[in-house]
Amino acid sequence: MKKNILFVVNPISGDLDKSDLIEAVQEFAATNHFDLEVYETTGKNDLKEIQKIYDQYNPERIVVAGGDGTIKMVAEAMEEHDVIIGILPAGSANGLSVDLNLPAGIEENLKIAFLHHYIEMDMICINGKKSIHLSDLGLNANLVKNYEQSDVRGFWGYALQAFTTLTESDAPFVATISANNKTVQHVARMIVIANSQKYGTGVIINPNGTMNDGKFELVILKSLDLLLIGKIITGNMPIDSDDIVIISTDKATIETDYPVHFQIDGEYCGAQTSLEIHILHKQMKLAVP
Repeated sequence: MKKNILFVVNPISGDLDKSDLIEAVQEFAATNHFDLEVYETTGKNDLKEIQKIYDQYNPERIVVAGGDGTIKMVAEAMEEHDVIIGILPAGSANGLSVDLNLPAGIEENLKIAFLHHYIEMDMICINGKKSIHLSDLGLNANLVKNYEQSDVRGFWGYALQAFTTLTESDAPFVATISANNKTVQHVARMIVIANSQKYGTGVIINPNGTMNDGKFELVILKSLDLLLIGKIITGNMPIDSDDIVIISTDKATIETDYPVHFQIDGEYCGAQTSLEIHILHKQMKLAVP
């Protein structure tokens, strides 16, 4: 009996043409006797459309070609259903696939997405919105905002905006953080709310992060001088530095002294002064190597 697979593809993610990828997925499905239904996202009512197709088709897996935003949208559409999600990294932000150590080659990824075992992964709820990977307040969120508004995509787009953002960055903010029955104050340039370890660039920001341990980490970067940025980017995250504080918890609140740029999984969410955060344990099933 053929197994049903729903293939959700974001045609514009990462500014890459997806026609070869769609063809490769269709060939793989046919060769391995899967019944494939293809859905291309439009940016309008995708969540409801995916739910509708799921109800009609009852797939045992949903394979997603897109970035973190597309994966998160599919996970949200499927929160009431027991279905495994496989990933074919194809976005401008592929942080989750980097963290899962998914290979670069399409053939290996197809096998993992369609055939391999899975983990049950946590998500984080922040002010009622879901985060699957890394969210942050401060400098990087400002970079995401500038990147979204710019015409240059891909690595050079990020590099250009990184330079602009660093030169124009706001003053440090004062964050009052309540977690683990303690309240602390820190002057910070950036606070990362991390379900995992790495940004999509491969930079490790949360060395002890685990995606299914029922906890998330707040990584508080007090200073962002070039020396510290250099260490983080080269993979030498200085955990014992006075400039970095890491709090591991399952719920927290953050209050800031003025509105600070905020992003979830590469999507800019405006300037915020207050975040309510809690873990959603084992929320989605993800195919892994």
